[in-house]
Amino acid sequence: MVGRTAPTARTVLAGARVVLPTGVVEDGRVTVEGRHIVEAGAGGTATGGGTTGGAQLDNSAETALDLTGHWIVPGFVDMHVHGGGGASFSAGTPEEALTVAHTHRRRGTTTLLASTVTGDLDDLARQAAALSELVEQGELAGVHFEGPFISPHRCGAHQPSLLRHPDPADVRKLVDAARGTAKMMTLAPELPGGLDSVRLLADSGVIAAVGHTDAAYEAALEAVEAGATVATHLFNAMPPLLHREPGPVAALLEDERVTIELINDGTHLHPAALRLAFRRAGADRVAFITDAMGAAGMSDGVYPLGPMEVEVTDGVARISSGPTAGSIAGSTLTLDRAFARAVTLDGLSVPEAVRALSATPARVLGLDDRVGSLEAGKDADLVVLGEDFGLVGVMRRGEWVIDPEVG
Repeated sequence: MVGRTAPTARTVLAGARVVLPTGVVEDGRVTVEGRHIVEAGAGGTATGGGTTGGAQLDNSAETALDLTGHWIVPGFVDMHVHGGGGASFSAGTPEEALTVAHTHRRRGTTTLLASTVTGDLDDLARQAAALSELVEQGELAGVHFEGPFISPHRCGAHQPSLLRHPDPADVRKLVDAARGTAKMMTLAPELPGGLDSVRLLADSGVIAAVGHTDAAYEAALEAVEAGATVATHLFNAMPPLLHREPGPVAALLEDERVTIELINDGTHLHPAALRLAFRRAGADRVAFITDAMGAAGMSDGVYPLGPMEVEVTDGVARISSGPTAGSIAGSTLTLDRAFARAVTLDGLSVPEAVRALSATPARVLGLDDRVGSLEAGKDADLVVLGEDFGLVGVMRRGEWVIDPEVG
């Protein structure tokens, strides 16, 4: 006799304010089966044959959780992160890469790219090959190369001696090393070979991002015409916007084809600059990122960032020595803090913040068929927030990373 197949585990989250693509649903309901969302909408508090709060209902495989007084938002998507938990993607080892991923996952980032730092070309190729295996396993969403094809005048926390012009052959070498997992590359398009490299990336299905650049307004526009679609951490590591020399900031901000990254940590941008950029571009063109290095989720101290040494004091990371000493070196930000800051200090609505932290980066990365919003058929990636927007729970692919009842 053939036994009956066990029912798929079903979890009902009810009573919370649920943020959908169409807006906020009061007393909403999200139902998860296996790794997918099967229902998201109105539904009220959890009820059933047993108790709420994680108790099994009757003899079914359904678990109901009453989240009245909470928010449920999509899992965050970070398209620019270098490290966390004391580890770095630049180490090129699965162990450190997983530490980074798990550190940010526990803060609500259920999807993230692995961002590299300027290094020797062969070393970067080795890092990409190692990271590609974790992409194939589903731990990471892809690889982002930041450097070495950036301007020596705007190199920030990148080692100046390792910078090089974006020769298309070298760009191709890195893309090929990632074995189909390269999602984005940041470069300075004004450098020799820059525009040809932008075209190569666009033709290869890899996002060309303008950043760490000394480009004039016209050169930045040329890059967009060649296929660049992302502005790497707008304002940072590029010329400021001046009234007679508007530079790349104006070009990238005004072009509707460009998505702009913003680091909302209170250090990289004055709140007025962030609000100005956000209001000009709108939530559909802004992706909040962390640009986090190894100290994210950790205490102050000294940490590596690629070949550089970084000192973190009061949560702010700066290069500790050498020709770029004192330069801000990424951040210690996590996206749960960026979200809370956006809605409590920056005046953004919750749906606007959700688009900037989830829907927009998911769309830019071509992953919006699976993640970025709470919709039936998508991965059950979600974040439970308290009334004050503090993180309470994280679910990834239907499994609790942080259980709201356990913590």
